[in-house]
Amino acid sequence: MTTPQSGQPGDSAESAQTGAHSVDPADRQSESFPRWWWRGMARYRPPGFGRSRLWRSPLRGPWLTSVFGAVLLVTLPAVTLTGLVSYIAYAPQFGQAIPVEVGWLRLPLFTWPTHPSWLYGLNQSVHVLLGLVLIPVVLAKLWSVIPKLFIWPQARSVAQVVERLSLLLLVGGVLFEIGTGVLNIQYDYVFGFSFYTAHYFGAWVFIAGFVVHVAIKLPRLITALRSRSLRGELRTSRAQTRPEPLDVDGLVAVRPDAPTVSRRGALGLVGSGSLLVAVLTVGQSIGGWARQFALLLPRGRSYGDGPNGFQINRTAEAALIGPRDVGAGWRLVLTGGPEPVKLDRAALLAMPQHTARLPIACVEGWMTTETWTGVRLRDLAALAGVAHPGSAYVRSLEAVGAFDRATLQPNQVRDPDSLLALRVNGADLSLDHGYPARVIVPALPGVHNTKWVRSIEFRSP
Repeated sequence: MTTPQSGQPGDSAESAQTGAHSVDPADRQSESFPRWWWRGMARYRPPGFGRSRLWRSPLRGPWLTSVFGAVLLVTLPAVTLTGLVSYIAYAPQFGQAIPVEVGWLRLPLFTWPTHPSWLYGLNQSVHVLLGLVLIPVVLAKLWSVIPKLFIWPQARSVAQVVERLSLLLLVGGVLFEIGTGVLNIQYDYVFGFSFYTAHYFGAWVFIAGFVVHVAIKLPRLITALRSRSLRGELRTSRAQTRPEPLDVDGLVAVRPDAPTVSRRGALGLVGSGSLLVAVLTVGQSIGGWARQFALLLPRGRSYGDGPNGFQINRTAEAALIGPRDVGAGWRLVLTGGPEPVKLDRAALLAMPQHTARLPIACVEGWMTTETWTGVRLRDLAALAGVAHPGSAYVRSLEAVGAFDRATLQPNQVRDPDSLLALRVNGADLSLDHGYPARVIVPALPGVHNTKWVRSIEFRSP
């Protein structure tokens, strides 16, 4: 066991002596401004700071912190990238991604493809699943560095001030993104603000902190990882576990307690927690028998019976749509050509029908693949008098809600599998699934597969 050394950070006795030391005016004149400033700050230590006896786990140290950091270094960019890609999938060029106005944080846009049809589902499954799986790792990383939060002064140089500010953005950003993301999965519009807007700008706060923090800490992370062998630590029992040498960051306890678990056990505990989260989440993406275990995505549970027994995020009741709205008087209105075209459901069923097996996926991470039957959107465009549509503006009967309309890109309108669906899995659509007609387009975000369609405006290029 390493013996305490004078001047090491985290030593409560040394910290107390440093805090009680007074700065002689003559010494101050001979010192540069930053140096006597930091020494002066050390004299006024707030209660609770510098008490290393609170953090005496022998597992804490640069190596374990760097292991968790390395995992997050690889995986958090994937979570961030898939989140930004999801924003692009909503086609911000049509002003329908939230937030609409993003200032200079505008992303490079591209036409979202329709194939492979499971592209959006895969993107969101990775985003949500990986974000949830990393929660135990994020918590373990925060546990490993908590002694640094109680060092005083919090910074001893301008470089450390920059590091602390980046850490504030990083930790605050990741906790906000995880917290709001989990709540959005569990509850329906629980926030008093726009989740999408907050999540978008929160992601950029995290990105800023992440980039700066990695630039500062990457050399130290690499050095720490090389200081010990992962294979060796996985073979080390609790009885053989020893503290790391004292470090300049104050992570290692000066007077550590006896270990209650090995580093191998700590890594196993965190890994098991992540595995459990994966088991309780992944079923909503892969479907089948695994879906019954997907307890962490309750808004993606199945509703309805028989052929319509799959996920519904928004019911007809929530959208204020009743039988009268979709009864015999319902008409689909097609515009964009010389004259509006009105069709009832019988006329739509009399048109050539096309069947496609397509997934539908939600921003919250669930995905389901069903067999849809209906009229091709490009056939409806031709009927409306627009042979080569540049886009399609779809309106819903829905009276309330943020997604009562959607604009489809040219490739989405013209794709042979893009449908105004009338039936699913061999049966008529249920009211909750969009009866009398709904849009279904390959690789399109679920909320833009508009339900209860009342009109489609086909626009020329």
